[in-house]
Amino acid sequence: MDLRIEPGERVLLLGPSGAGKSTLLAALAGLLAEDSGEREGSVVVGGRAGVLFQDPQTQLVMSRCGDDVAFGLENLGVDPAEIWPRVDEALRAVGFRYPRDHRTDALSGGEQQRLALAGVLALRPSVLLLDEPTANLDPAGGAAIRAAVAAALADRRTTLVLVEHRVAEALPLVDRVVVLEPAGGVRADGTPEKVFAEYGEQLARAGVWVPGQPLPRRRGGRPGPQLLAGEGLTFRHPAATHPALSDMDIEVRAGEVLAVLGPNGSGKSTLALLLGGLLAPTRGRVVASPALAGVDAGTPPHRWRPRVLARRIGSVFQDPEHQFLTNSVRGELTLGGASDVDELLSRLRLDKLAAANPYTLSGGEQRRLSVATALANAPQLLVLDEPTFGQDRRTWIEMVDLLAALRDEGRAVVTVTHDPDFVAALADRSVTLGRSR
Repeated sequence: MDLRIEPGERVLLLGPSGAGKSTLLAALAGLLAEDSGEREGSVVVGGRAGVLFQDPQTQLVMSRCGDDVAFGLENLGVDPAEIWPRVDEALRAVGFRYPRDHRTDALSGGEQQRLALAGVLALRPSVLLLDEPTANLDPAGGAAIRAAVAAALADRRTTLVLVEHRVAEALPLVDRVVVLEPAGGVRADGTPEKVFAEYGEQLARAGVWVPGQPLPRRRGGRPGPQLLAGEGLTFRHPAATHPALSDMDIEVRAGEVLAVLGPNGSGKSTLALLLGGLLAPTRGRVVASPALAGVDAGTPPHRWRPRVLARRIGSVFQDPEHQFLTNSVRGELTLGGASDVDELLSRLRLDKLAAANPYTLSGGEQRRLSVATALANAPQLLVLDEPTFGQDRRTWIEMVDLLAALRDEGRAVVTVTHDPDFVAALADRSVTLGRSR
């Protein structure tokens, strides 16, 4: 690939999942490891690059939020008198609502994303590299991040290279669109108007998100009996001053897709872990029906044996890397005892990556693999945390179709999501959590 970006340009990188968008950002940031693969060519960057990764946990390094934003400034040798004013300015810009001394390990995924972006903006880089900066944020949070980025770019002295699947919302930030070709090189390059007018339908068929292209709706029938219920669920992390989730009642029924919505920090991921039997509630209880619990009727899911739990309830974490255990994509599925490994690989477009190490996959590919591992045991209930994160248009539609088929077979699906299109396409019912702290 040959690509030149002029100072002050604002570029949106598009392409199907696995086309190399995140790899290109890593190259521009000078962060491709020596052992990451064969490399040819050169990268020249004018000035200092600041990068926000797909996974914010990979760049949070301090235990307190203010210290984390100050870390980069200290390493650059910024005058100590300037550091804390710049930290506070960056935290305000991204709408971060906690004090400097708040612990980083007490943040939700979306809150981590805001903090990581604050750390990048505080550096005032010449080149701002953003890899899906709003992927884990609620709509209000996404709007706040885009406003913060727009303010950082206002003087036209900062160059922007952005990877974002929420294309329609991102367009006001950019003046150029570059579409990467999975086989190598650039498929399209120009203004947003020119690229989408000339290549829109072709790009949509290839899996690129194109504004205005219709998406499917997969409505279900009448739901079946209750499989799982949460009664007065409350969970407080050790040493936390407020509960992550408080007094939550919820019902999960067979043959139904239930969407869990709410702002960042409202306890959605905590609820997913409680329903999945991966956390014990501080107060309240999770009750499984006899049809789901079998011989363990009367015993809460968090006390089931791990292998039994995996056969009954499949969980997909917000961070897919937290559930990989082997050194190959195929190994992840065979470890779970899947009898239809090849079918799962093909259905989720992972067949050509069967021998790859899970940690070398793109964010979208890792998400699909995490879904496949949860399906490997054919559970009756599937609990998914942000299942459409990092998906291109084609794999997004395939994910919707796959989950709709499971629902129509009588299985239950609970999905934590900030994706309104996903909710519109698939959800039979939704519950919205409010902030618990």
